[in-house]
Amino acid sequence: MVLPGVRHDVPMGHVVLFHSVYGLRPAVLAAADRLRAAGHQVHAPDLYGVPAVDSVAAGFALLERIGQQTVLDRARAALDGLPPDTVLAGFSMGAGVAGALLGERPETAGLLLLHGTGGSPAAVRPGLRVHLHLADPDAYDPPDEVDQWQREMSAAGAALAVHRYPGAGHLFTDPTVADHDPVAAGLTWDRVLAFLEHR
Repeated sequence: MVLPGVRHDVPMGHVVLFHSVYGLRPAVLAAADRLRAAGHQVHAPDLYGVPAVDSVAAGFALLERIGQQTVLDRARAALDGLPPDTVLAGFSMGAGVAGALLGERPETAGLLLLHGTGGSPAAVRPGLRVHLHLADPDAYDPPDEVDQWQREMSAAGAALAVHRYPGAGHLFTDPTVADHDPVAAGLTWDRVLAFLEHR
């Protein structure tokens, strides 16, 4: 099948997409479907094992009950059997999860961070492609901390692109939350598809 606007001369690959603190919401599944429609093989694991929640407070309570180590272990298990160059991607908390696993996946084709920073400069190999998409300002990522992270990742050799979306809410790609910004979301997905197509 030929998809309009999609480059078919570029080999597509695997992407693992980790959800936010809300859990595996319909918006995450819709995002995975969007990337599949562009030819990628996308995996969107449930790191909680229970239904998603409807508020940030409930999400943090759920994360505390499940435990961050359990979340990381489930994320690691979701990568078992996937190619070494699988792109690590995530929304908000999931961006942190993707970044936390970067050191264990040195051959990853890229790190895609939506709504949150992630990844340690110590885990960056020279030339690693990293994209950050972040509200500007973002309530969870103060600008000075983002700037410091950007300097350190670049100094470590990451091929880093930071995309900021002025006036958007934190989780602006999710159409079911108050943060949603359709213009910023549309631009984000255009940029994400370009990032994934140029592996």
